Amino acid sequence: MDLRKLKTLIDLVAESDIAELEVTEGEGKVRIVKSSALPQNQVVMMQPNSHQMMQQPMAPSPVAAAPAAPVVPEGHIVKSPMVGTFYRSSAPGAAPFVDIGKSVSSGETLCIIEAMKLLNEIESDFTGTIKQILVENGQPVEYGQPLFVIG
Repeated sequence: MDLRKLKTLIDLVAESDIAELEVTEGEGKVRIVKSSALPQNQVVMMQPNSHQMMQQPMAPSPVAAAPAAPVVPEGHIVKSPMVGTFYRSSAPGAAPFVDIGKSVSSGETLCIIEAMKLLNEIESDFTGTIKQILVENGQPVEYGQPLFVIG
């Protein structure tokens, strides 16, 4: 299971009234238990049983490549103010708020981030032109993750 999904699930359990959540994805299971006696949530990841593991062929491990130098885009970077799901438009099938090359002014809506079933409009804090959109529509985002580059 993707680490971002796992973190989102932990946050959802922590902020809700449910005491336990179990999610099965493929052959993996994740169980999150909230206990008032413990200060943190307990996360248990279960592996498939050994019979299923023996039936799956082992894939050769890929050769590690030299890490690429991080590319730092030039311009003002708009970062996510919260954890949630990134949407470029107000509804499925609607035109996106912004596209690459569009001029934006400070206070103009760039996207929506859905968090806990609430739709939060993310506004530009900079006037300029959209140079890059760094997140795909419908993708989960983390707090502080770069979303847009405005030049």
